[in-house]
Amino acid sequence: MIALPSQALIGVIHLPPLPGSPRHQLPMEEIARRAADDAAALEAAGFDAAIIENYGDAPFFGQCVPPVTVASMSVVADAVRRAGGLRLGINVLRNDPGSALAIAVAVDAAFIRVNVHAGVYATDQGLIEGAAADTLRLRRSLQARVAVLADVHVKHARPVSHDDLVAAAEDTAYRGLADGLIVTGSATGKEVDPEHVRLIRQAVPDRRLFIGSGATAETVADLLALAGSVIVGSSIKYDGLPENQVDPERAHAFSRAAGRPV
Repeated sequence: MIALPSQALIGVIHLPPLPGSPRHQLPMEEIARRAADDAAALEAAGFDAAIIENYGDAPFFGQCVPPVTVASMSVVADAVRRAGGLRLGINVLRNDPGSALAIAVAVDAAFIRVNVHAGVYATDQGLIEGAAADTLRLRRSLQARVAVLADVHVKHARPVSHDDLVAAAEDTAYRGLADGLIVTGSATGKEVDPEHVRLIRQAVPDRRLFIGSGATAETVADLLALAGSVIVGSSIKYDGLPENQVDPERAHAFSRAAGRPV
C-alpha cells in the first residue's frame, strides 16, 4: 500500500504556527505559500515526498486537535499538492490520526504519520494511548488507500507499555497493522541508533522501515543501507533549524549524498 519507491527520500515541511495556536502570526496565504515553496525546493532536489506537520503549534494537544487546525492544514496540504508532483504525507501533532486521515482523503495524500499508533507513551502532553483500532476502522470506512507509517518508541516520549524496542515494533506491525515503521532518535534532529534499526529489521522483516530523525548529508547513505527510506527535516533547512524553510543547497547536497542524480 505504501506508494513510495523502495529507497524513498521524504522531506518534512514544518509549518509555522497555525490559526488558533498560541504563537500564530502569519496569514494563511503566507503559510500556504511558504509550504508550497518548500515542496518545490524538495522536488527540485529529487525528493520523492513531503510530509507536512503542524510543528509550530506547540504546546500540542495530546490527541484531537480543534477544527481550525484541520481546516488550516487542509488548505496548506492542498497548496503543497498543487505545487508539483511530490507524494504527500500528513502528520497532525501530537497524535491525531483521525484528523490526519481526513486531511489525507481530502487532498489525495499517500500516507499519514502516527506518532503513537500502538501502546502507551509518557510525553509532555501527558499519557498518550495508541488508537490503532479506531484509525484502521476509519480508514476502512473512508475506503482510503492511505498508508499508515507509525513510530516505534517515538521521540520526545518514554514508553510505558513496552520498554523493549522489539516487542513495541512487533506490536505496532502485527497487532496495530501499521504499513511501515519509523525509527527515531530521542528528539527532533537527534541521530538514530543503528542497532535499533537492525533489531527492528530482524524482528519485523516484512514492513518498510523509515529513519525518522537525525539524518544528514554525511549519514544518509549509511542510513539508506540500513532502513531503505529516510524522513529528513532539520538538516535540509536554513541554518539546520526545523522551523526554517527548506534550503535548496542543503536539500540538493542531501539528495546527492543519497545517490540521486540531481
